[in-house]
Amino acid sequence: MRIFPRWAPPLGLGDCEIRGIDLQKPSEPAAYRAFLDHLRNDALALGAVVTSHKTSLYEACRDEFDELDDAARLTGEVSCISKCNGRLIGQAKDPVTSGLALESFLPPKHWADTQAWALVLGAGGSAIAVTLYLLKPEHGRQRPARIIIANRSESNLMKMKRIHREMGADIPIEYRLAHTPIDNDGIVSSLPPHSLIINATGLGKDAPGSPLTDHVIFPDHALAWDFNVRGNLVFLAQARSQAPAKAVIAEDGWTYFIHGWTRHIAEIFHVEIPTRGPRFEALKTMAEAVRG
Repeated sequence: MRIFPRWAPPLGLGDCEIRGIDLQKPSEPAAYRAFLDHLRNDALALGAVVTSHKTSLYEACRDEFDELDDAARLTGEVSCISKCNGRLIGQAKDPVTSGLALESFLPPKHWADTQAWALVLGAGGSAIAVTLYLLKPEHGRQRPARIIIANRSESNLMKMKRIHREMGADIPIEYRLAHTPIDNDGIVSSLPPHSLIINATGLGKDAPGSPLTDHVIFPDHALAWDFNVRGNLVFLAQARSQAPAKAVIAEDGWTYFIHGWTRHIAEIFHVEIPTRGPRFEALKTMAEAVRG
């Protein structure tokens, strides 16, 4: 809410403002349909960025969209709602925005050069999204040699497995039921050097703590990526506390946050926003100035 007014002038968005709509979670399907009717019928409402209701909104309203992208249909969620020529369009942007954020810190040819693995802690929407990016067949050899998903809920793991099967995933994937942080520690310590470890659990933001214990041992030259941008960020602290010789690189979710909002704004306002370079860095600097 503080960043958008700073971005609007340089992006040429005109006389506009951002408004929040706070729906109870969970809400009745009628509430989501009423929200969608408002967007469709109000000429001044150009679209919406959906945060914590992505799956519920899709389940309640998927038949009311004029168009849904492939990612929305595959993942069963909508994060971006836009309008074009009277048509209401729903998209799932996280597979795109997580990929842009990952490529911003992943060394060039990382996967082909190292044959490293990726471990995703968590099996919710953001975890599904980043695996869809990692599995894209067009990346060829620029993909992890193996992906492990660890989660406390077997039902979420099975949902992710179904999605991967539907997309025709063609690299090895393991789905591990990990009830405790100690279980996750064991998986982390078994990874080969240069592996990517992602905290997609929400722990550190939605709830305090980390999916790991303070005794975790990261592999040498690991990349530790926390999707969170606020909270106590214990996972990041654990990665940064590893011995200097391990050369662990720790990244928070700030660049992911910036890509997320800029991609949604570009879609809703039908404007071009770069994903790298001086203009993108200028937007990032503007946002840093009011970062909470």
